[in-house]
Amino acid sequence: MLLIAVQPSFGWAQQASPAPTAKETPAPVKEPAPPPSVTILGARDAHGVLGRDVRSSTGEDMGHIVDVIVDLTGTVRAAVIDFGGFLGVGSRKIVVDWTALDFKHIADKSDQVTLDLTKEQVKAAPEYKEDKPVVVLGAAGKLSPWDFDH
Repeated sequence: MLLIAVQPSFGWAQQASPAPTAKETPAPVKEPAPPPSVTILGARDAHGVLGRDVRSSTGEDMGHIVDVIVDLTGTVRAAVIDFGGFLGVGSRKIVVDWTALDFKHIADKSDQVTLDLTKEQVKAAPEYKEDKPVVVLGAAGKLSPWDFDH
């Protein structure tokens, strides 16, 4: 007769998962975002400016607006005008103070913005180049200083 001795092993019972040491806290409930504010502008009360033609007060072609410059607070300070040339050849960009532009007489896309500067003043302005100090041409008595870090 053959007897086999079986020794019970309790190793499997020791492998049970350990009891949690710290009580898990549920993730905080996120508050829903407040609804955005909404402002409705009438079709005749607001117009886009990029690409808009610019004329002097005497009707001379001064170019067209290609960009808008804002300060660190987001306040619009100036417009970049592509001035001179023909079909982009021989033109250069200059920067004019936002207050030198008059938007009162624009009713639709075909209307232009009026610039309170002469063609000679604009021709004498230094060219605008990105990542270089910006020289802003302003109408007499309208240019206000910018606060900026050097």
